[in-house]
Amino acid sequence: MGVEVVAVFLGTHAVRMDEKGRVALPARFRERLVDGLIMTRGQEHCVSVFPLAEFTRQSVALGEASSTAARNRDYQRLLYSAADDPTPDKQGRVVINADLRRYAGLERDCVAVGSNTHFEIWHSTAWQAFLDDREPLFARMDSEVVPGVR
Repeated sequence: MGVEVVAVFLGTHAVRMDEKGRVALPARFRERLVDGLIMTRGQEHCVSVFPLAEFTRQSVALGEASSTAARNRDYQRLLYSAADDPTPDKQGRVVINADLRRYAGLERDCVAVGSNTHFEIWHSTAWQAFLDDREPLFARMDSEVVPGVR
């Protein structure tokens, strides 16, 4: 059994949004998005950006969830209703649609934050508030998130 190689997104990168709602994707992320990307609502009011293949993989898994469970239907409605598949321009910029900008409170100063198989775009102040709240708890999270990690 081989290990499937997936794109891994790392680091925190300052990005600026222009008056048209465009952000330049971090250069080190662009090569992982050449086959397409999907932007959608992320947890804690950010925008999640997935390579098309990863979003498709997760969509297949979501499709296997029970459609009779209201929470599953709600999650899928919220996930897909604001989703978008923008095409980067020659400068690597993409437009974040108005629904996603509003959801995440995005304005000029943003950050792109690596999150394993995807990355997130946060308003820079919201990201700092998240760090201030959660970073002190980080050392105690390891055994809860990944059993056996020390």
